[in-house]
Amino acid sequence: MNIIQIKETCLYVTDLDRTAHFYHDLLGFPVISKVEGRHVFFRAGTSVLLCFISEKTKTDTHLPPHYGYGQLHLAFEVTPEEYEACKAKVLTVGIEIIHEETWRNGQTSFYFRDFDGHLLEIVPVGIWK
Repeated sequence: MNIIQIKETCLYVTDLDRTAHFYHDLLGFPVISKVEGRHVFFRAGTSVLLCFISEKTKTDTHLPPHYGYGQLHLAFEVTPEEYEACKAKVLTVGIEIIHEETWRNGQTSFYFRDFDGHLLEIVPVGIWK
């Protein structure tokens, strides 16, 4: 298999309006689709962030059920030039940065949480090289 990228990533959330507020209103992710009581999907660069109400999708019959529980970790990649601006944006909208790490290659990333407790990270391009 020659995988190009992870196209979709899924989080399980408890409140779609609150999730839309966090990812769209605060972070600026474009909304692709919202179905009340079921899901809200966002564009994240060339990827898609799927946010489902777990219990609602657990009983799906058309597609395989999408459900899970617990807090997950996602890292969003930005250009090195945009890193500080992203950090400033997160702070400006009132989101607490809980940690900033300097990695062995000298690059830094920072961590924060969404309203469901998922651990989010902003990383610059090249952090895994």
